[in-house]
Amino acid sequence: MNFTSAVAPELPFLRRYARAVTGSQTLGDVAVGQALKAILEAPGIFDSQQPARVELYRIFHIILNPASADLVSGSAINDLDILGRQSLLLTAVEGFNITETAQILDTTPEIVAQNLDAAKQAISAMLRSRIMIIEDEAVIALHIQAIVKEVGHDVIGIARTQDQAVKMAKDLQPELVLADISLADGSSGIDAARDILDVFDIPVIFVTAFPERLLTGERPEPTYLITKPFEPIMLTATIAQALMLDREKKALAVD
Repeated sequence: MNFTSAVAPELPFLRRYARAVTGSQTLGDVAVGQALKAILEAPGIFDSQQPARVELYRIFHIILNPASADLVSGSAINDLDILGRQSLLLTAVEGFNITETAQILDTTPEIVAQNLDAAKQAISAMLRSRIMIIEDEAVIALHIQAIVKEVGHDVIGIARTQDQAVKMAKDLQPELVLADISLADGSSGIDAARDILDVFDIPVIFVTAFPERLLTGERPEPTYLITKPFEPIMLTATIAQALMLDREKKALAVD
């Protein structure tokens, strides 16, 4: 299998990860582009004896690390080491095991395990937030609510339609929104999120069974995207990353 065939199926997932790490579609896509350019200019850095997905993420991190260090430097929220965040996202969201994550981050499995423990403890201590859920399936909404509450967040409400969601957000002022894209009355969670973001500068995480509707490359794509069905740790890790980057951004803006 040639390089293009090997990595092409992984690029949407790498772009998702890059956005989650940097907090920006633009910055994430730039880093992905730089990683691909580095491989094309020096094919020898891509070890064809290793799994293509692991190698793609490993080389991405060689490109990313300086930018990610700058992103966190001087932040008001710096208790969680950047390697802890990356370890958590790589294992919980991207599905790599600890050994693969160590290979990607050029460290040891023992250090990855330590980073994961530290990240989980820090998240619990610093990130309690007011979260709103936009989901028309009652069972799924209650499942998400239980996961969110279990890690210490407050669920301020569940909306089933675009109109309900926008009104609820204006009335209750969430700090983060979890949104499906297909709602009860045929309305759109994408439109609901857009209307909410016209009023509030908060993170939105899309939780959907149809990620291809959002990953088209034809319009601004969501920074945070979770595919149904999902593991609870994937949801909690993505919420944590979204909140940390949002609070860092706002702290730096004040400074």
